[in-house]
Order: sequence, then structure tokens, then C-alpha cells
Amino acid sequence: MDTRFAISEYPDAVAINAELDALIKKPIYSISREALANYENEYFEKKCATSKKMIKEASDVIPGGVQHNLAFNHPFPIVMTKAEGAYLYDIDGNKYYDFLQAGGPTILGSNDPVVREAVIDLLNTCGPSTGLFHEYEYKLAKKISECVPSVEMFRMLGSGTEACMCAVRVARLATGKKNILKMGGAYHGWSDQLAWGMRVPGTKNLQSKGVPMFVFKHTQEFFPGDLEDLERKLKANERNGGTAGVFIEPIGPESATRPLTKEFVKGVETLCRKYGALLICDEVVSGFRIGTAGAQGYYGIDPDLTIFGKVIAGGYPGAGGVGGHKDVMKHLGAGLDASGKKIKKAMCGGTMAATPISCVAGYTAICEIEKRNACQVAGQMGDRLTKGLQKSIEKYNLPFVAFNVGSVCHLDTVGTMQFSIDWGKLWQVPGILKETGVRQKEMQNMGAAYMAEGLVTLAGSRLYTSAAYTEEMIDDAIARFDKVFAQCEKIDFSKKK
Repeated sequence: MDTRFAISEYPDAVAINAELDALIKKPIYSISREALANYENEYFEKKCATSKKMIKEASDVIPGGVQHNLAFNHPFPIVMTKAEGAYLYDIDGNKYYDFLQAGGPTILGSNDPVVREAVIDLLNTCGPSTGLFHEYEYKLAKKISECVPSVEMFRMLGSGTEACMCAVRVARLATGKKNILKMGGAYHGWSDQLAWGMRVPGTKNLQSKGVPMFVFKHTQEFFPGDLEDLERKLKANERNGGTAGVFIEPIGPESATRPLTKEFVKGVETLCRKYGALLICDEVVSGFRIGTAGAQGYYGIDPDLTIFGKVIAGGYPGAGGVGGHKDVMKHLGAGLDASGKKIKKAMCGGTMAATPISCVAGYTAICEIEKRNACQVAGQMGDRLTKGLQKSIEKYNLPFVAFNVGSVCHLDTVGTMQFSIDWGKLWQVPGILKETGVRQKEMQNMGAAYMAEGLVTLAGSRLYTSAAYTEEMIDDAIARFDKVFAQCEKIDFSKKK
């Protein structure tokens, strides 16, 4: 197992959560209204005119004008036409530092030439898909099993959402139990039964419009970082069908938005063993980003099932899969077990799963990540970025919180996702929802300011670094963030806008 991880120093999860708890009790500081108006008029209106025109036209045939939630930006989405290393370029010719990284998969940098050449070679010979077996399906599965000790077998799928759906079915067949537990605030795809308690712990089905309540009969959430709450839920489930699986994002819900202690992660594994539930690690973001052995390799845990996505197709489409122990993964195959008993097979499909193009891209990307020590390099860039942001925050005496788990960096200016809902205090729910809405708007405003300074972020609060960055690039990016921070002020919401 490769022991070179992206994390050089583990963040103090308790201290960071205390800072975030304090942040949501403070007045909101954000980009000043004058500065925001200047960015809107001088940058977006004048320098992004082609993007604005195209998005307006696209809105006639695409709901909201874009096809992916990550593409929504204030005051309008920007149309990107070129990706190269650490940079993105828009249709108007503007250049940006790419801290979105397509949501995380491009750990080598965008449009890596080695991966690209492997894909082009495949297209010149086989084409993107045949519907039949291709040698790179085996090569990718073998490579992942060599890198991640818990993955004795691997099944490629089309997305992380599909992999999570598949894991639920496998867990129920493997254990004979019914219930699924997940951390509140975590995102495990957008399938019906996992669209529960997303973004903010305690939201239950508030973020799940269009999903009937009965679908969640056997889905519950536990508070992140709270082992006592998890054990209470596991005990309660013993009287109601048992717990088939416990889903966690090992670095913390929503890519460590609410960071976890190492002791908590190990404690979840212990409780799963105690109650006979499968430990299901969602490593869609952390797999091959925290290390080639995943975050599980860093924490020293042995999950029964692991969810993969993003990186395992090297930034190309068809990025999803589930891997795990043979005694669990056998439920994705057909036939008889060692005793001659017929194996119950989970329903799982996907015509465009494990296409030659996704498998060759994923295999090549993982090989290159190993060769270039990309996880560790990207983590070092994340450390440098975070320290620079912290210095700028201190310089302007802002309440913002910056921290990182390797190359997954957070710049929290308003603490939107640090809220939680206690359904024993229902009278608080409307106020919390209103407050998170206000704060989310300010995240978007900050994101617009960053974009105008040539910085592409995820929702104005999350940043991924890649091995394509250099120290000089990071320092330049920090200077651009500093320029935005210099224009921030306490927002007076009593004034008319």
C-alpha cells in the first residue's frame, strides 16, 4: 500500500468546529455591495458578454440554463471552453485558476496530456464503447484492488450516485437487514432513499422535493462526530429490522465541510462490527485524492464496501463504482457460494458503465497519480493555500474560517452548512432555513468576486488543489483572494437593496 498521503498535518476537528459554531453566531461579513456592483458591471457585463448571451439563449432549452449544479454562479454562469493543468479559459478568453477541479476528479490537473493520449489511442482503435468486455475493465479493477486493501473485488458503474444505490442493495442482501444509516449533512448521490439529511444535519426530507416520504422508511441519519447518537440509532434499529449499512464520508460530510476526528472515524468502524452493520465508505471525493489507498488507508480502517467516483475515470464520464470484500461483493455476481448455496444477486446494471473510454482513462490516471506522487503534491499545495488564506483573514480581522484536509480546502465565510435542525424544537426550523438561505446568497456573492479575480471555486466556499499547481501559482491565487477580502465588510441587512 502506498503510504504517501495528501495530509501532512491532520486538522484539529474540535477546534475548527468550534470556530464554525462561533461563525454562525456572528454578523455576516461579505463582499461590500459597492464592490459587488463594480464586479458585476466592470467584469461580468463587459468581459463576459458572450457567456451571458449564451446562457440566456440556453435557458430556453435547458432548465436554469446549465446542466450541472456546479455551473450555477452569480450573476450568471460562465461558459468554459478550455481546461489545461491548473487553468480554465472561458468563451470570452478570460483565464482562471481552477479550484473547482470538475468537482474534484482532476487530481493530476485538468485535461492531463498523458491521460488524453491514452484516450485518443483508444478512440482510434476501439471507440468509446462496445457493450462487451474490454481489457481495461480488468486492468482498472486490478489496479484499484492493488491500491486499496479493502477492495478485493470492484464493479464499475456510471456514477457515484449509482454506486451508492448499488451499495444499499448489496448491504441488505449481505446482512439480511433493512435499515441504512448515514451522517447528517452528507451527500451520497441523488437517489431517492439516500436524499435524506443532506447538506445540513437534521434536514430530513427538506432537500428532497419530489420524493415521497414513505421512501425513507428505512433511512436514518446520525449527527456527524457523535458516536453516542450513532449507537442510539443502531440500538433502535435492532428492534426494527437491524442496520444493513452505515454510510460515512471518512473525511467528513460534504467533503469535510464539518471535519471529523480520527477517533470518531475509528469509532464508527467499531460500532459497525458490534451491531453487524456493513461499514460503507463513500470515497467519491477522497479516493485517490487523499491517497491512492483512499482516506481509509490514512485512517487505518477496513470498510466492507467503498464507493468510488470522479477520479476512477480520470475526469472522463462514467466515473463510479463499488468495491469491497469478496464475501460482500459476491452479491453482484451470479452462481453458487463455496457451500453450493445459491447467491442472491443485487439488481445492478448500466449499459454505459465500464466503457473502454472510462476504464482506460481511470487506469492511466491512477498509474500517473502513483508515478507523480500527485496526492501528496496536491496536498502540499492545499497546505500552502490554506495558510495563505488564514494570514489574509487575520490581516483584515474577518471572522472567516479556512482549513484543509489535504487537497480538499475550505474557505467558510458564512458557515451555511454548520447549522443543524433539532426536530424537538420545531419552532426553530423556519428561522434556520431563512438564515441558511441568506448566508447561501452571500456565498454566491463571494464566489462572484472570486470569479472576477480569476478564481473558480466550488460554491464560493470549497477549493480543490491539484498536482498541476506550483508554489508561485498558489501565491498568486492567495494575492487575488486577499484583494477580495480587502473589500469585505459587515453587511447591514436593514438597508434597502
